[in-house]
Amino acid sequence: MQAMRRYELMLIIRPDAPDEKAAAVIDRTTRYVVASGGQIVKVAPWGRRRLAYPIDRHREGSYHIVVFESPAEAILELERSLQITEEVLRFLVTRSEKPVKARRDAGAADGSEDGEESEDDDLAADLVADVDVEDEDDDAADDGRIDESESEAAPAAID
Repeated sequence: MQAMRRYELMLIIRPDAPDEKAAAVIDRTTRYVVASGGQIVKVAPWGRRRLAYPIDRHREGSYHIVVFESPAEAILELERSLQITEEVLRFLVTRSEKPVKARRDAGAADGSEDGEESEDDDLAADLVADVDVEDEDDDAADDGRIDESESEAAPAAID
């Protein structure tokens, strides 16, 4: 049996594409995932949104999210198919990582003894240590960084 991983696919479809063609792209994508041995978890249309920058002279795009589980080998062919599809402006396939807690619990279930530390435990400890150090830096004196209230005004200035 192939190892199944969870992925998220973000699709931006041309705003001038008819709804039937957009639905056909989503349908073809989901059928490919199922045919390659995967399964669809969720398909969520986000609707039409403004793009951060023009893509092929389009200022808007129709966003869709597809969450699925699939073997890793199927992703390359899926990306190749999306790359040559005219209706797709941009796409991004990302692999969803399991949270650190889930890995730690899985390591304990595998029979790790209390006296042994696994690599996952070391990784979790490093992540927690890094977060603690960053928090202490934030509490230090302001070193000229822009806070969130100042950066909110920037997008309005672009228009």
